[in-house]
Amino acid sequence: MKLEDLDKSRIPQHVAIIMDGNGRWAQKQQKMRIFGHQNAFTAVRQTVEAAVESGVKYLTLYTFSTENWNRPQDEVDGLMELLIKAVRDETKTLMDNNVKLTTIGDLQRIPERSRNKLMECMQETSHNTALTLVLALSYSARWEIAEALKTIVSESANGQLSVQNIDEHTLGKYLTTKDYPDPDLLIRTGGELRVSNFLLWQMAYTEFYFSDLLWPDFRKEHFFDAIGEYQQRQRRFGKTGDQIVNQ
Repeated sequence: MKLEDLDKSRIPQHVAIIMDGNGRWAQKQQKMRIFGHQNAFTAVRQTVEAAVESGVKYLTLYTFSTENWNRPQDEVDGLMELLIKAVRDETKTLMDNNVKLTTIGDLQRIPERSRNKLMECMQETSHNTALTLVLALSYSARWEIAEALKTIVSESANGQLSVQNIDEHTLGKYLTTKDYPDPDLLIRTGGELRVSNFLLWQMAYTEFYFSDLLWPDFRKEHFFDAIGEYQQRQRRFGKTGDQIVNQ
């Protein structure tokens, strides 16, 4: 699908992506898994540009999960080095496209060198307004919810928060995504049909789009395809179809 084929009045505000298939892409070419991660940058760059061009305001990329720390150490080390390279190489692209970079996740587990480079890029792009690019780094939804509950319990015990006033909106205010709207659309590449501990609370009413493409092969037209599919769906949020049509 092309950009001009989309209904500009029905662009999702927030798109989240599980970028799956880097390792399998490399293995198909009889290369080490890190080769797939290295070749994922083009897909990320094209996706960011497509998001800006289509008018998406928030793009969250599942970059590194808390479970990924359990991968072989050489792969983890390689990913952390790639993070530094990506941030260094792509800062100009982010600035040229008016993109603000931010993160969610347990950044204290990220090596200091990688974390510092990330913070530099976040500071440099902090005033950009076209798109907020959120990297989920050392992130998992269960970790996020557990951390939120720790704070809620602590504040309740200290009298800062009344138990009677706790509802679903309260929990949302303690999540790492509190400054962003919930995703309208989730894209997952790689042919897998699961959400892999990603934004579990936030995706209660998110539309899912699954692609068999391996992430390094993902391009702008595939991003537009996903939005086109999203625009064919009726989002009811628990209401009937007639209520949505007549509201």
